[in-house]
Amino acid sequence: MFNGRTNKTTPMQHRILIADDHSMIRKGIKLLLQTHLGIKDVAEVSSGNGVMCELQKKAYTHLILDIILPDCTSLEIVPNIQRLYPDLKIMVFSMLNGTVYGEALKQYNIYYYLEKTSKEEDTVSFLDNFINHYNPAEMATIKGTSANPFMPLSARELEVLHYMLGGYGTKDISTMLNLRMNTVSTLKNRIFEKTETANLKELMQLASLYNVS
Repeated sequence: MFNGRTNKTTPMQHRILIADDHSMIRKGIKLLLQTHLGIKDVAEVSSGNGVMCELQKKAYTHLILDIILPDCTSLEIVPNIQRLYPDLKIMVFSMLNGTVYGEALKQYNIYYYLEKTSKEEDTVSFLDNFINHYNPAEMATIKGTSANPFMPLSARELEVLHYMLGGYGTKDISTMLNLRMNTVSTLKNRIFEKTETANLKELMQLASLYNVS
């Protein structure tokens, strides 16, 4: 079991951990942090397990996290990260629809979500806001649009949705998320009801339309 660290840092000792399975993305963010914000203490990992191992080694102040990692989704590991490292500030940087996942992450009090399609100057500004002017209360007041059919899904339902769209059946999802099969079945039914889809084919078509995976 992982144990949280108690190391203290001064306000200006920013220690950033970037978690993304694409090397070019990690190095791009790192370069922006170094050249525009003057932050030198930046580390990279490519998996959820890498995140947990690296957090154990060092007292990081900020975590920049992708939604989908090779071994898990951020929605799966965020609760554990927050339990072990309650002072760690978390931002999500992803290709996936911010309207859907950004709202889901608010359930974990994560209000910093930026899509990778953002312009460089907007990304730098957002990173500066996240690192140097961290204010989750202010970010919480920013409302998303209600037009997206996936917005009503809970964080747990989005976890199940991710594996459904990946072609996994109820038994596999039950094993991966450590849930009972009847619980998974209930969650799947709720997903169909909330998105008003009749079957997996319709759900996949809708997910493709709204860039949800």
